[in-house]
Amino acid sequence: MNAPTAVIAEDEPLLAQALQAELVRAWPQLRIAATTADGATAVRAALAHRPDVLFFDIRMPGLGGLEAAEQLADEWPQDAPFP
Repeated sequence: MNAPTAVIAEDEPLLAQALQAELVRAWPQLRIAATTADGATAVRAALAHRPDVLFFDIRMPGLGGLEAAEQLADEWPQDAPFP
């Protein structure tokens, strides 16, 4: 079985680093596939990597986390499980 993967979307670099560090400590098997600073890039990263888990900041410049999740739900391939 492959290690679970995640995408982190957080526009504050220190918070993104802190989340990643905490995830490494709490869930060592989790592989961070991508870390992005905005919702539009997060959608592209999620579609490219098809992670098991998404960590989206609610408020980011441009496309926020809720809007990114909505867009991702619309664009997620029908043959792939949705995280």
